Amino acid sequence: MAREFSRTQRVNQQIQRELAMIMMREIRDPRLGMVTINDVETSRDLNYAKVFVTFLDNEPEQVKAQMDALLELAPYIRSLLASSLRTMRAIPELRFTYDSSLVEGIRMTNVVNKVVADDKAKAEKHGTDESEEGQE
Repeated sequence: MAREFSRTQRVNQQIQRELAMIMMREIRDPRLGMVTINDVETSRDLNYAKVFVTFLDNEPEQVKAQMDALLELAPYIRSLLASSLRTMRAIPELRFTYDSSLVEGIRMTNVVNKVVADDKAKAEKHGTDESEEGQE
């Protein structure tokens, strides 16, 4: 029977779950707000893990400050991860990366909604003008 997921994918999912729990329960740094672990990509040799994160605050200066805090806390978070993932021989080095896809998706949705609303307003305006001309 073939496996649905490769070992790397299973490790990525496990690391993502454990990091989310660590961020929620263990990390009490006031510089960090609400941190969401979106995805984890480990290298094939499992030496490095790229951790994609988003924050509740999306202001550029806040994001930079929170990323700096995460980069500073990375060795501590790795040690907490090592204690929770005892089945792994080596724990990958964590590299945190800000994932702007959620913010970009919201921005694109707002742009599309605005264009649709503008088109609807133009259609209603032209429809109203035509009906007024027909009555004269």
